[in-house]
Order: sequence, then C-alpha cells, then structure tokens
Amino acid sequence: MADAALRLTTLAEELLGAPLPVRIRAWDGSESGPPDAPILVIRSRRALRRLLWKPGELGLARAWVAGELDVEGDLYAALELLAGLIWEKGAEAKDTVHPVLDPRMRAAAKGIVQIAGPWPPPPPPVEEVRRRTGALHTKRRDKQAISHHYDVGNDFYEMVLGPSMVYSCGYWDDTPGFTLEQAQRDKLDLVCRKLALKDGDRLLDVGCGWGSMAIHAAREYGARVTGVTLSREQAAYARKRIAEEGLTDRVEIRVQDYRDVRDGPYDAISSIGMAEHVGTVRYREYADDLYALLKPGGRLLNHQIARRPEKVEEEYHIDEFIDAYVFPDGELAPLGRTVATLEEAGFEARDVQSIREHYALTLRRWVANLEQHWPEAVRATSPGRARVWRLYMAASALSFERNRIGVNQILAVKTPESGEPGAPLRSHDWR
Repeated sequence: MADAALRLTTLAEELLGAPLPVRIRAWDGSESGPPDAPILVIRSRRALRRLLWKPGELGLARAWVAGELDVEGDLYAALELLAGLIWEKGAEAKDTVHPVLDPRMRAAAKGIVQIAGPWPPPPPPVEEVRRRTGALHTKRRDKQAISHHYDVGNDFYEMVLGPSMVYSCGYWDDTPGFTLEQAQRDKLDLVCRKLALKDGDRLLDVGCGWGSMAIHAAREYGARVTGVTLSREQAAYARKRIAEEGLTDRVEIRVQDYRDVRDGPYDAISSIGMAEHVGTVRYREYADDLYALLKPGGRLLNHQIARRPEKVEEEYHIDEFIDAYVFPDGELAPLGRTVATLEEAGFEARDVQSIREHYALTLRRWVANLEQHWPEAVRATSPGRARVWRLYMAASALSFERNRIGVNQILAVKTPESGEPGAPLRSHDWR
C-alpha cells in the first residue's frame, strides 16, 4: 500500500516539532498534509538521502536542481511556508535535524533513513560549483565566478530579462500596465540624471553587462562610455548591440577587470549590480580604485544589494545555495558599512535611495518570463540550470519583500578641496 507521504509527514513533524505547512506527494503517488496547501513533490528517494547528508538549504537545493524535488501550485506560497522551518532558522534548522540525545527524535531520524534507501547519497548536480582554491577575490577567481553566473548563454538571459537585457532592478511606477521594459528604462535614466551626464562626458560603466546602461547614456545623453566586464559572452553581445545602434564611436566595451582600468580621469562612474561580487576583503580597494579614476567633482552611482546587519558581524556567512549555484563568492554588506567604506576612500556621500520594493517587482517579472519560456529556457541551458534560476529569483523576491535584503543607490562625489559639491542646493529633481 502506497504510504510514503504519510510516513514522511509523521517523521518530519517529529523532527521539526511542528506541523508541516505544505502537502507532500511522494514518489509512490501517495499524498499527505493540508489539502489546500502547495504540494511539495518528492519524485525520488534520492532527495531524502541528499537532505540527510546535507540537512537544510544545500540538501534541498541539490534535490531541487536535480529535479527530485518540485512544487506544484504557488511557488512563492510554498517558499514562504517553508522559510520558517528551513531558511529563517539558519543553524537551528540543522540542529533540529541532527537529533543526538532525544530517543524519540533518534527514532524518527532512523525512520527517514530507512525510507531514504541505501547510501551513499547521489553526487551533487553538475550545475554546482566545485571546490574552489586560492584566496577569495583574486582576479583569476573573480573571473571564474563571473563566468559561472553570466556565461550561461545570451539566449537564456534574453528570455528571462526581456528586450532591455538589464540584470538589475527596474524603477517602477504604479501606473496600470507599467511594464518591465519601462521600469528598466526609467532606472537607467534615473542613474544618468543622478550622475548629471551631459554631452561629451566620459562615463565608466563598471560591470557593464550586456551594454544597456552604456547605450542609454550615449544615445540619450551624448556621453562617451567605456564599459568593462569579465564576461566574454556579455561583451560580444554588447558590442553587437552598440554597432546596431550606430554608437561605436561613443561606446567601447572591454573584457577587463575594473582594477586594471588606467585611463582616467572620468567625469562619472556607474556601478550597477556589480559591487556584490567585490567581496569584503576587496571593498576598500574597489572604493579606492574608483575614487582614483574620477576627476575632482566627479560622481559615482553605486547601485548595490545590501543585507541586514548581523548582531555579531563575524557570524555572517555566504548563503549556501547562492554560493554553490548562483553567485560563487558573492558577499553582501550592510548599507552602513558600504557608505562608510566609500567615505573612508575619500568620497562624500550625497544621497542614498532605497528601492527595495522595486527589486521584488522586477524579480517576479523575471520569474514569470522564465516560466512562460520554460521549454526554450531548458533547451538553451539545462533543466538543472533553469531550476536554479527559478528558485533563486523567486526566493530573492520574497527576501526583498520581507526586508531580509535591500537594494540602494548611493550617489557619492569626489568633492574637490574647495568643498564645492558640484550639485544644486535641491538635488532631488531626479526622483
């Protein structure tokens, strides 16, 4: 008689000490749990072996990427319900599923082991970043990390991001029918206005992606733009777009580390969604380098995801799923620490704008695009890679909505010795 789902529900609730908020459908066709809840589909006992071997987030991620675990129904609702048991508990979740002293919990764990089948657990999916060596955030290691995330295939990113090819949050309006493309155009224009770009200004776009910011600044404001990226696929795509726009005389795209840029001074620098890759150990170097590349009075617009501060900052650790499958070596810093580091490098912080809700809206549109083009996206990459992007974007949308993470635009100026700010007294006209 098919009863795997009921047995799993009973044992899981013993271990977790709480009712399961989702319904379970097991590989034998059995179901158990709240009838109206999202369904957690366990397609194979291999998923259980992964969870027993790596309790918590990484085990779940491996099962999800391998296609052994899925959600039927509202993915966002399922993630919200599971977050309290898995992600929000952090280390406590791992302690919960490692019973040692309680005989009742040991018995429950043994029951799951019996259902899971023979050891060892399956190897990690091929999409997982393998063991990395060497110091964090060397040029070589950063290039490998960027390639893992961005060299997935331009066709795939076109399906997810849409025609704008902007891989950072849009700037939304509550006008009915407001589109992702309008939000991305408005975000690029917001950056240009904050930088006070004008005809002939030299703009350095750090982490230029597929060239959207460079194209907008050159076409709409007459800027002369240098864009740098570590992704060869991005650079090739950006150059093609620039040629099609007839802007090759105004825009240059380089495959280059920002640390190797030596042709300053620039009138302005944009860094949109790039600083998350820099890392704590390199952030002051990043700030110093950008400060040196600006002319006196020049402006930096730093658009960056931020995390909430930890009570004990030394306890911060990189998210296991994100590190293994999405942004290898990526690190988030609290907003205050980022502003302080920019100021330590010599910048004057002139404005900080939180656009946290805007990123949640953007991510939900990206997830919808991916789901709409699912068969094509799978063919363009792999089933596992498509599942990675769907899970990370949906979970990230919820994190922004719940204020677990945020995103901020910091406008900083290389204020000259005279103290002249180079900005009007009322500097919020860009809003």
